[in-house]
Amino acid sequence: MSRRVSARKRKSREEFPLREQLKIEEGVFDNRTMLVLGKFFTRGIVSRMEHIIGKGKEADIYLASHGPKIAEDHVVLKIFRLETSSFSNRMDYMAGDLRFKGVRGSITQIVNLWCKKEYGNLKVAEEAGVHAPIPYSFAGNVLAMEFIGDDSTPSRLLKDAGTENPEKTLDTILGDMRLLYANNLVHSDMSEYNVLMKGDVPYMIDLGQAVVRGHPKAQDFLRRDVNNILYFFSKNYGLKRDAEEAIEDIKKE
Repeated sequence: MSRRVSARKRKSREEFPLREQLKIEEGVFDNRTMLVLGKFFTRGIVSRMEHIIGKGKEADIYLASHGPKIAEDHVVLKIFRLETSSFSNRMDYMAGDLRFKGVRGSITQIVNLWCKKEYGNLKVAEEAGVHAPIPYSFAGNVLAMEFIGDDSTPSRLLKDAGTENPEKTLDTILGDMRLLYANNLVHSDMSEYNVLMKGDVPYMIDLGQAVVRGHPKAQDFLRRDVNNILYFFSKNYGLKRDAEEAIEDIKKE
């Protein structure tokens, strides 16, 4: 006769590989996040946490070794902080999005929904052929996705790495913005801070705030995105483009 496993025992089994295999000091993550991370081990997405590679206002970025379900050597884990208060400033990106109509709840629920939103936006980008990390899985406040870099060295941001071919890089970024728009999304936070340079190829990152075209502020966000990226290339490379023409080209069917 099988015995029912208590929630306490299930939790211990999920935490064990995280603490023992990854040798993470207890206390680095709260218990809820530890439990969520354990799911990525049981799903075969990751096998070992390596080290932190980035810190943002709302999330920490960790490099992990791949699990049996992932062909690439490394996986990126984006861990949204449950204690952050800055998500209250992000409600505009969800409240006006028909996919999240009437969203309310605790900060934990909002953070988890934001994580789900970024996963969904990355899936749209992948299917559209946009240069962006491929999303692998998500659970709670943790998102697993493709590592953009060489060996275990992350690619640098456009603001730091620059580009040897600014015209080609700008054309690629605008082209990816066009592909996103054609697939009903606007990045909404496009700048040199949200582009990684892998060799001479720019990759969009941080798509959590991307909104559908029907969002009441979508056109304002698109205009801001275009102006931000054109300003960077104008200031740093003397590359001039007309913003209105660029916007019309992105919106062209």
